[in-house]
Amino acid sequence: MLIYTPHTTTRIEYIFQYFKEKLFADVEITNDAEYFKAYKNEKLNYSAERICNDEFYIQSTGLLHEHTIKKQTVLCFEWYQTKAFFKTEDDLGFDIFSVTFYFLSRYEEYLEYEPDEYGRYAHWNSLAWKEGFLNKPLVDIWVSKFRNELSNRFPTINCKLSTIKFIPTYDIDIAWSFKHKGFWRNLAASLMKPSTILQRVKVLSGKAKDPFDSFDWLTQFHSINKLKPIFFFLVAKERNELDKNILPNKIELQQLIQQTKQAVEIGLHPSVQSNTVKEFLPSEKNTLQQIIKSSITKSRHHYLKFYLPHTYRGLIAAGITDEYSMGYGTANGFRASTSNSFLWYDLEKEETTSLRIHPFAFMEANSFYELHHPPSQALEELKQLLTEVKNVNGTFITIFHNQFLGTDKMFEGWREMYEEFVMFTKETSVTISTTD
Repeated sequence: MLIYTPHTTTRIEYIFQYFKEKLFADVEITNDAEYFKAYKNEKLNYSAERICNDEFYIQSTGLLHEHTIKKQTVLCFEWYQTKAFFKTEDDLGFDIFSVTFYFLSRYEEYLEYEPDEYGRYAHWNSLAWKEGFLNKPLVDIWVSKFRNELSNRFPTINCKLSTIKFIPTYDIDIAWSFKHKGFWRNLAASLMKPSTILQRVKVLSGKAKDPFDSFDWLTQFHSINKLKPIFFFLVAKERNELDKNILPNKIELQQLIQQTKQAVEIGLHPSVQSNTVKEFLPSEKNTLQQIIKSSITKSRHHYLKFYLPHTYRGLIAAGITDEYSMGYGTANGFRASTSNSFLWYDLEKEETTSLRIHPFAFMEANSFYELHHPPSQALEELKQLLTEVKNVNGTFITIFHNQFLGTDKMFEGWREMYEEFVMFTKETSVTISTTD
């Protein structure tokens, strides 16, 4: 595929590289209109006007030629029974390159918005929520239909195809409910919740298992179902209202992490405090690396609290290469309107970075705390989201927490729901993977 564009900006380079990764088996970019006209094979014109009759023409609406961040005029319309914007008069009907860039760069998160109670970019600010497509991987749908349009126009074109993948992930930010917290923390908790005293005594005396301890069960579950999960551990050195895990100098937490590493991949769960104290992130990463005696390259922020572009720049500086926080802590769905990974584009610096973003689609805490869904209703949402991803051969990433899969009465039924969902992935022939 030869692509013509009169001027190549860093935004255009970024988005063409994305489409080369996801769609085009081979691509060449040219700014030479005469060379483009003379080319006899598959070719695509991305400019303000049509050049020749044997091209596939996509009209540029200008976003990829800008060098500023400003509020964009976004008017959605129906396109092949889905939504699109940046409408054009060309062979596709909208500027697919600009709209894809708008979502992947998280352009709207650089504009003024109303934060949620934790200061995060909230889902209700997003175009996807306002227009009702948060539950659809819209970019993946566009790419799939674009592939079909190109194949119809150029029957011999060689486009890339993918297979659906499932990556189960877990956040371990409260490893135990009662154990290894010390006398005073347990006493204070007992006074606050007297109803837990009997169970607390049984657990601490070794007569019962900690209700948040699902680790042995998870190890067996992963082995039986041939799952390849990623565990993200919180190792904050200072506790606060949100960073509640036991301290990483506790031998029990270190042993848990070391045992877990024997069977799964380990990532860092940076503390909420690491967003405001820049020294915390590299310190926490170093702590986890010392515990597992191996390098850490994956992360997902605790409470999904991150800010663009500063948090991502800090991750890059700390040596993180793969980031898994791209999703909302208030609603399930596709925050970047894609299920597949992509390189982060630093919109302020106008440059493509080395940080690869892996979006997740479902977190059980959203269903439980935000939507107040029982396990049965959460299962239906899981299946619906997985079906959307399966339709585009995307990547389905889930987040579960150990406490939801333990024996705590509060989370009764969630383990069984998760078992049923994993069986559903097998029935739908979903590939198990740790990468996309």
